[in-house]
Amino acid sequence: MSKQKGDLAENKAVLYLESKKYKIIERNFYAKKLGEIDIIAKINNIYHFLEVKSANDYETAINNITKTKLSKLKRSIDYYLQINNLDEAYCIDAIIVINDDIEHLENITF
Repeated sequence: MSKQKGDLAENKAVLYLESKKYKIIERNFYAKKLGEIDIIAKINNIYHFLEVKSANDYETAINNITKTKLSKLKRSIDYYLQINNLDEAYCIDAIIVINDDIEHLENITF
C-alpha cells in the first residue's frame, strides 16, 4: 500500500474515533528502531494504541496484522509508556478501512 493510501486510511480512522468521542493523543509515534504506533487515543481514562490497516478486502487487511507486527507494536507501546512516565490502563486496537467502511476491533490479541 502506498503512503498516500495509508495516510488516507489513518485520516478516516481519526475521524471515526473522534466521532466516537475518543481524544487523539498522538499520530505516527516512532519508537526508535522498534516500530510505529499509528494512532494513540484515549477514552474513559483508557489509552488505545491503534493499528490501522487498509486493503481491497477485509481478509487481506486483517491478515496484515501479524504476530511480528503485534510484537513490535507491544515493544513500541512499552517504550511510549516509559518515556512519558505513564502507568495507565491501555489496550491494543485495530481499525480496518476498506474504502469507506471502517471496522474497529478493540483489545486485539493473538
